[in-house]
Amino acid sequence: MMQSLLSIIHWIRRREIVVLLAVLVVVLGTWAFIDLADEVKEKNTQNMDERIILALRRPENRAIPIGPPWLHEVGRDMTALGGVAVLSGLTLVVAGFLVMRKQYHALWLVLIATFGGLGLSTVLKGIIARDRPMIVPHLSYVTTSSFPSGHSMLAAVAYLTLGSLLARLVVEWRVKIYILVVALLITFLVGVSRVYMGVHYPTDVLAGWAAGLVWASICWLVARVLQHRGAVEPPTEATPTGEDAAAATGRKS
Repeated sequence: MMQSLLSIIHWIRRREIVVLLAVLVVVLGTWAFIDLADEVKEKNTQNMDERIILALRRPENRAIPIGPPWLHEVGRDMTALGGVAVLSGLTLVVAGFLVMRKQYHALWLVLIATFGGLGLSTVLKGIIARDRPMIVPHLSYVTTSSFPSGHSMLAAVAYLTLGSLLARLVVEWRVKIYILVVALLITFLVGVSRVYMGVHYPTDVLAGWAAGLVWASICWLVARVLQHRGAVEPPTEATPTGEDAAAATGRKS
């Protein structure tokens, strides 16, 4: 049974199915973003968007979101995780770590992915130029256009890029999956919080997730190509310890 499972894993690795999935994400994500942008331009989603926002506010007072006071605080904390200040600081911290490890190509990849995503988000907002929701008071300060959600897009870009980079530093598949699931969960919570704060329509968030996934996937694919060419540092292999080290010593002797 174990041998069969290992054979399947080896086959998947050999066929580079992960690369194919990344390409599929780029294609489907781009299609989803274009379709959402077209629907928003035609105002086909406006009624649905407004109903969802209103469902998250108290009927007697639209200035107060549903849920207990502690949930309101959680919403503000979650939305901050997608802010430019938090993500810029996190990116610079990771950049310092990569400098200390002398992984300069990975450093440039992280900087271009994160700040390039910020620039792309700004350009897309200017092109679509959708007004912010005005049916409820905003619980977060905003100055830019609504579509796509910059917080949602940047969260997808930054956390997925940093998550994939961190996953390259470990060899256990369970740890890799755990890291990527956490990155996806944070991205999801940031997007939901933007609707909860009343500063974005749900379709803004969906478009932000789609654009962020596309950009993060493109950056990952570029990193993989450069890695095969030797232009990006390869993943760090774990140093065997304990029983593994003893077994390795035994094989050598």
